[in-house]
Amino acid sequence: MFKPTWLLFVALLLTISNAFTQDKNAVYFTDHPALSPDGNTLYFAYAGDIWKVPAAGGLATRLTAMEGDERFPRPSPDGKWLVFSAQQFGNTDVYLLPLEGGEIRQLTYHDANDLVCSWSWDSGFIYFTSGRYNRVSGYKVSVEGGTPMRMFPNYHHTVHDIAEHPRGGEIFFNESWESFNNISRKGYKGDHNPDVQSFNPRSSEFKQYTNWTGKDFGVTFDRQGNFYFISDEFNGEYNLYTFEKERKVRLTDFTNSIWYPQASANGEKVTFRRNYQIQIYDVKKKRTETVPIRIPQNVTLGQLQDFNVKGNISAFNVSDDGKKMAFVARGQVFVSDVKGKFIQHLPTRAEGRALEIHWLKDNKTLLFTQTVGGYQNWFTLSADGTGTEKQLTQDLHNNRNLSFNSDKTKAVYLAGRHEMRLLDLSTLASSTLLKDEFWDIGSDEPQFGPDDKHILYTAYRNFERDILVYNLDTKKSQNLTTTGVTEAGPRWAPDGKTIYFYGNLTQPSYPFGLGDADLYSLPLRAFDLPYRSDKVKELFKEEEKKSATSAAKDSTTKKISIQIEEAYLAERIQPLGPTLGNQNSPYVIQSGEKTTILFASNHDEGKGNLWKVVLEPFERPKTEMIQGAAGFGFEISTAKNQYYLLIGGNISTLNIETNKTETIAMDYTFRKKLSAEFEQMFFEAWANIEQNFYDEKFHGKDWKGIRDRYATFLPHLNTRSDLRQVLAEMLGELNASHTGFTSSGTEEEIFYKGRSAGTGIILPMTTPTALNAS
Repeated sequence: MFKPTWLLFVALLLTISNAFTQDKNAVYFTDHPALSPDGNTLYFAYAGDIWKVPAAGGLATRLTAMEGDERFPRPSPDGKWLVFSAQQFGNTDVYLLPLEGGEIRQLTYHDANDLVCSWSWDSGFIYFTSGRYNRVSGYKVSVEGGTPMRMFPNYHHTVHDIAEHPRGGEIFFNESWESFNNISRKGYKGDHNPDVQSFNPRSSEFKQYTNWTGKDFGVTFDRQGNFYFISDEFNGEYNLYTFEKERKVRLTDFTNSIWYPQASANGEKVTFRRNYQIQIYDVKKKRTETVPIRIPQNVTLGQLQDFNVKGNISAFNVSDDGKKMAFVARGQVFVSDVKGKFIQHLPTRAEGRALEIHWLKDNKTLLFTQTVGGYQNWFTLSADGTGTEKQLTQDLHNNRNLSFNSDKTKAVYLAGRHEMRLLDLSTLASSTLLKDEFWDIGSDEPQFGPDDKHILYTAYRNFERDILVYNLDTKKSQNLTTTGVTEAGPRWAPDGKTIYFYGNLTQPSYPFGLGDADLYSLPLRAFDLPYRSDKVKELFKEEEKKSATSAAKDSTTKKISIQIEEAYLAERIQPLGPTLGNQNSPYVIQSGEKTTILFASNHDEGKGNLWKVVLEPFERPKTEMIQGAAGFGFEISTAKNQYYLLIGGNISTLNIETNKTETIAMDYTFRKKLSAEFEQMFFEAWANIEQNFYDEKFHGKDWKGIRDRYATFLPHLNTRSDLRQVLAEMLGELNASHTGFTSSGTEEEIFYKGRSAGTGIILPMTTPTALNAS
């Protein structure tokens, strides 16, 4: 039996807090270390700048304070220069700093990322990797500047971790995408494993030094020609290795990995990062010690910072009385009038993130999801700002995709990977309706039919989504599509006669995704289209017409009855709207015999926008663009015959007839802590993997234990880059492809930009600084 989520979350936070009580002044997230030639000075990156400190430890001194991140500091073998990569002008380029003082010089100028590797032993060239040509290649640039030279123009691709042997001109490197782009992925064994290898441009001789099926990479040399590298051969973690008499020798036996080793030129020490701190391996003593670094810190993540709702709204809903809006911006809950003039920030959990939000029928209470320990749970909150939030569910899975019945007495939603639940809005209690294969990502919102008895939903069958209908009376489901391909985003027509959806009926979505989808209609019963002759006859039957009109008015008071004819369902599927590009997310409106379907599409020059297709008897379907609605994901809310649209982070009024929108000006500044947001992102990323990973045994790893270990570093985050690093390495523990984490924020934006749309000039590689006159 599960304990309440919040108790588990509090216990976890206490564990994290207690882990750091013994060393409050420890500095974490020091990275990319390198030693001076004599091994006495340590250079490293920290909080986006380059620092130095005595190798024995002490108070560090900052060497750079440029815009953007500086990383990969490497001192020259003659001790005169420090080279590093930096983003001062938007691009990641190579910069040179004179260690005796003077101006920092920029050596490379390119849109690609130029990442420093090492020096030539004569201190005349810097080796670096860049994606400026053929994905990733190795280059060298003179200490005096000039055009970089590509190392291997016609062979050896994805070259990185370049290191020059001090004698003979042999160039060591790795040549695997796995060790360049997936360094954080542990345990990989396969055809893309990196080996230690070399090429000698003088003799054109190629050598391969290792043949381990895992990872051997990151060679670094001392001046005597001894080289060190990291390998996961011992225990699946990266440890330090060397070669002795052509034999691979392990030097450390850590149970958690080391990163970015660099040897001092005199051969006495090797430094690397481990447990987000810098350590030094003493070659003679064969012993590793953590460098006790002290840095004066100005911690800002825990301070309240200003943010604005403008352009940052991710979910919204308009109350049924047409007077109020509730919306979510940056995970926070807000309420305002429908014109956006009067906005109030409602207090919710600082370490949680609100996702979807709804008004209950009293027009006073909000129902919304919010993450607790990474999982989405349901909460209620008084919209006037009085009282506190009430947590309705205590689940260790995601609750999401809620929709109401017609009188808002009940709601249906998805819970975790396998449950559809019914929420009684009078008691706020949930019960399980059915269990099926919904998955926790790529799941569609279930929807009450206009009769409030049928629920439309999708579930997976052999990796493809089918459309099903659940009958609340019979408690049985009926599969409407068994095509073997995906049908998604189904929506009822308000009259209950037709279902609209999107999909690609010519190819499966597995394993490459849905691809270009089109809109479709599925009539639930076979019926004939109206005849023009019948319309002519009606012109001469005025009395009957009046009677029919009266009957039609009476019929509106009756409950709609949904009838499904199972025979030939698939044959009744018909395409709608454009067939070029990708269409999705139908939203259906009916007025008499006129049906309007709003949808997102990029069929017009590949640009995403909101469109509509209008269906009327005896008229050709009309497809028209909604002006001022650029984007691909949208949300619509309606009240009192007024439509509101959320797209591109802003809310607009939507005029269905004129195809125009008018942005509601919303300008409200609120405050929150990035430390709480980073904590929320960490646990949410972990929880989403826990819910959605394809292997329930997580490749034999203790996924909860991995979470707890990496969570202990959260109190020491300095920047968003630190968060990206922690999550990338935590995900890497699973040894799974196509997993990753990214995040960006305004605090990382660089004022100056050095990017260009120009075509540039390709120069001859033999004389790269000279133009060929011919």
